[in-house]
Amino acid sequence: MKALLFAAGLIAAAPALASSAQAQNYPWCAVYGGRGGGGAQNCGFTTFAQCMATLSGMGGFCNRNTQYVPPPGPHRRHRHRYE
Repeated sequence: MKALLFAAGLIAAAPALASSAQAQNYPWCAVYGGRGGGGAQNCGFTTFAQCMATLSGMGGFCNRNTQYVPPPGPHRRHRHRYE
């Protein structure tokens, strides 16, 4: 009986504990160099430097994610230096 009540409690609490899954949204994409011009793309970087460090030694380039939408709210304005 206790096990049944415990299971019922877990089932009732599950929706409250679950969080919704959402795609991540980051401003920088790494385009990995591949043979014949093909390659993979990873748009999971928050900074240009982080993207470039990932590509270090394997080739490729970084560019802005055209699908990036910053979260609502006030934002600092700063320039990115491309080196």
